[in-house]
Amino acid sequence: MSGLKKELGLLSIFSIAAGAMISSGLFILPGLAYFKSGPAVIVAYLLAGILVLPSMFSKAELATAMPKSGGAYFFVNRSMGAGFGTIAGISAWFSLAFKSAFALVGIGAFASIIYPEITIFQIKMIAVVFCIFFTIINLRSTKHAGSLQVFMVMSLLALLLYYVVKGIPHVDNHHFDVFMKGNLKTIFMTSGLIFVSYGGLTKIASVAEEVKNPSRNIPLGMMLAFVIVTIAYVLVVFVTVGVLGDKLLMPAPKYYSLTPISDGAAIFAGNTGMYVLSIAALLAFFSTANAGIMAASRNPMAMSKDNLLPSFFGKVNKKFKTPVNAILFTSSFMILVIFLPLETLVKTASTMMLLLYIFINISVIIMRESGIQNYRPKFKSPLYPWLQIIAVLAYIFLIIEMGSLPLIMTAVFIIAGLLWYWFYGSIRSNKESALLQLVKRIKAKDLVTTSLETELKEIIRERDGIRKDRFDELIETAVILDIDKAISKEDFFQMIADKVCVNINKSSKYFYKKLLEREAESSTVLTESLAIPHIIIEGEKKFNILLARCREGINFNEEAQKVNTVFVITGTRDERNFHLQSLAAIAQIVQNSNFEKKWLKAKNIEALRDIVLLGDRRRKI
Repeated sequence: MSGLKKELGLLSIFSIAAGAMISSGLFILPGLAYFKSGPAVIVAYLLAGILVLPSMFSKAELATAMPKSGGAYFFVNRSMGAGFGTIAGISAWFSLAFKSAFALVGIGAFASIIYPEITIFQIKMIAVVFCIFFTIINLRSTKHAGSLQVFMVMSLLALLLYYVVKGIPHVDNHHFDVFMKGNLKTIFMTSGLIFVSYGGLTKIASVAEEVKNPSRNIPLGMMLAFVIVTIAYVLVVFVTVGVLGDKLLMPAPKYYSLTPISDGAAIFAGNTGMYVLSIAALLAFFSTANAGIMAASRNPMAMSKDNLLPSFFGKVNKKFKTPVNAILFTSSFMILVIFLPLETLVKTASTMMLLLYIFINISVIIMRESGIQNYRPKFKSPLYPWLQIIAVLAYIFLIIEMGSLPLIMTAVFIIAGLLWYWFYGSIRSNKESALLQLVKRIKAKDLVTTSLETELKEIIRERDGIRKDRFDELIETAVILDIDKAISKEDFFQMIADKVCVNINKSSKYFYKKLLEREAESSTVLTESLAIPHIIIEGEKKFNILLARCREGINFNEEAQKVNTVFVITGTRDERNFHLQSLAAIAQIVQNSNFEKKWLKAKNIEALRDIVLLGDRRRKI
């Protein structure tokens, strides 16, 4: 089991995702976006939301299948391999750290409304102070960080609602007379610029291991955040453009307003409105910085668990159950970033985010096509695989259209990540990937190994809160027969008699006779493809379960000539209660509509074992 506490509920998840989205993308970018495309900036915000949808669906699927700390890194590592996982981990960490550092600087920038004479150095020192504050919050407890996030996001949404309701009556329709500057390409380019505004939507996947009921709460929290924040974006930008129009533009060298929402509030609500929305902006920056430290720190932690970074990053504080070293290292890096030029860093964050989203969508395709049995997401992305393919092509187009600098940065990150993996990670990490499984599946089915299947099995157990009972323990050590030809009932009974007699200290002949006698009393065939022979033997405290699959079928009788699935239960009389419990457990497992299909498609004996171990049933602990 993980050392991290599961303390985040649906409201915390929604708040982390929403809070990470509503930041500079809303309180600073509208001025720049209006400068690029005019009133059509409203369409650009909506289009950017549509472009992020495929990645939201893909990440929700991966997060419900593998709710582990590290988010994008963990998914890419297990699907595409440690080399790509290293690139994804570093990219996710840098992207989140850059975006959060920018939000921290935004806190200082908005302080200029109250104190216009503030210097750049003072702005950055304010950012450092708040970085230290949020670091302390995150060190003490994920729950405390999540609770603070809920308060900030709820307050922020309330202030934005006030802005929209108060501002709509003051919208001037003439500001929309010339709706679009340039052409459709301009709109797409503006959407690419705005795309970073939605970057926080999938941050919650980075703390998925600390989420209560992740199968429900992760996809639901993401979707609620997407819908509510997209509506907020479109309405707030509509009011801002409608109220200010070309007042969003400024003379050189600034060209556009850096505080567009506060400027809009000043028009229809005076200085009071301006200060209120400045408070909203500060809450947005607070929430982004807080969520950023929380999510970004989980990437080096997850990478250290896989030996792609030193074990230093994986240490969890025994008292607070938080990744203390990963948080401190991330925060220290953010403090350094605060003192670097921001424009280049924002472009880097956007490029890394697009690169990550490309990896995420490819990961879903690989996981689905690899044939891994224990890849069992509770939420599945719709319109697979076309949604993922279109998204990958769209993101590549956006990176190319952003100019040469993003392309160079992308190349540098990929090369740096691969070099680090080559000289450090490849020596220490031996995690199997779904891509390797897919290659092996294409080349030869008998080459497929089970290490990734085993890891996913443990993840499912943790995700679904499965605690092993006695039945599980028996299945884990049970003899499993995988018969590749059609056989008779008698030959099958002799085969299992030879296997089971050792465990029950009885002769093969004794067990074979018992099986025949039990079958003569009444058939143990329950359906055309399922039989559960169960017998009582002499002695005390003896119990055994054997599993068998015969693809071509076992001929039990005239009505059941192709039985594919057999559970053989053997026990002494003092085990009668557990005998009945085992029958009930098997009945619950096999009644799943997909059981027979999975059973016949399972690649090997361990895959058959996992089908039973992970089957839906009530457990007696």
